[in-house]
Amino acid sequence: MLPTEPTLRMLPAEPTLRMLPAEPTLRMLPAEPTLRMLPAEARDRMAPAEAALRMLPAESIDRSELTESTDRRESTDDLDSTLRTGGRYRRGVPTRSAPARPRMRRALQGKAPSLAVERELWADGHEVVVGLDEVGRGAWAGPLTVAAAVLPPDRRVNGVRDSKALTAVERERLYDRVAGWCAAWGVGHASAAECDALGMSEAQRLAARRALAGLGVEVGAALIDGKWDFVGAATTRMIVKGDARCLSIAAASVLAKVTRDRMMRELAGDHPGFEFAANKGYPCPRHKLALRGHGPTAVHRMSWAFVDDLPWSTAARDRVVAREAAREEARLQAQRLQGRLFA
Repeated sequence: MLPTEPTLRMLPAEPTLRMLPAEPTLRMLPAEPTLRMLPAEARDRMAPAEAALRMLPAESIDRSELTESTDRRESTDDLDSTLRTGGRYRRGVPTRSAPARPRMRRALQGKAPSLAVERELWADGHEVVVGLDEVGRGAWAGPLTVAAAVLPPDRRVNGVRDSKALTAVERERLYDRVAGWCAAWGVGHASAAECDALGMSEAQRLAARRALAGLGVEVGAALIDGKWDFVGAATTRMIVKGDARCLSIAAASVLAKVTRDRMMRELAGDHPGFEFAANKGYPCPRHKLALRGHGPTAVHRMSWAFVDDLPWSTAARDRVVAREAAREEARLQAQRLQGRLFA
């Protein structure tokens, strides 16, 4: 009673197949259409070598061309990497040079001292031109230090500046480079006791003589920072702000400052409480407070006025009393002289 033909019509096999969108699903994965949207040359540039191999038929692949292209790309990558890291590059052989120098602070850029004065003296026949600079003259403790530097005319070290314009880290970084660059250099000191016995001017001359003796060469001309000749050489030029203008003096300032700072850091362990590692023996509130609490040490300059009102040893106190008595006697003599003049 049930006809077979209508039954077959109730089984919609064909529509069921249409509900399975296999072909549209493939269209949602746009690998092939993306490649079709790009020109052939662009596809070759963007696709890596392995992907290019997969996209090309086996018989159309030229292995020699692919290897040459890969080598050329690696060579370019080596060149880019070498240039970024500051290395040298020979064709096909990248070589690594010294690490790139730290970038200079903006405040120091364009303010390099020059060799103008040195070149002028070299042209006049002075083969050995030495620059000198001192450090520690105004300190309460520690030595007075003078450095002497002889620079070569054919080599240059970048980044050399007046030591006062550099940070402690920058000075330490420059020290070995400057010392290795100099044709000759020396550092001389005058101790705190010598500063007391000789006076600061003669102590500075003594430190300069010791620095020049350490050079081991005969000096033809000397360049000095400031207006005072503490060297006494046959040819001496005094340059105001020479440590900022003259490269020899700037190099000497770095050598003198770093050498003395290292000495004061060593003294800090022998004299705790004075913070010599931080103040390097120069006046500051904490240094003054330590003097009042502990009294001066053997590395302090006892003849200076800062010790006059400090409570400390009897012998040193007697010297202060004698100094005060001499001042009072000078004041009384001045009064007596004034009385005679107006009598």
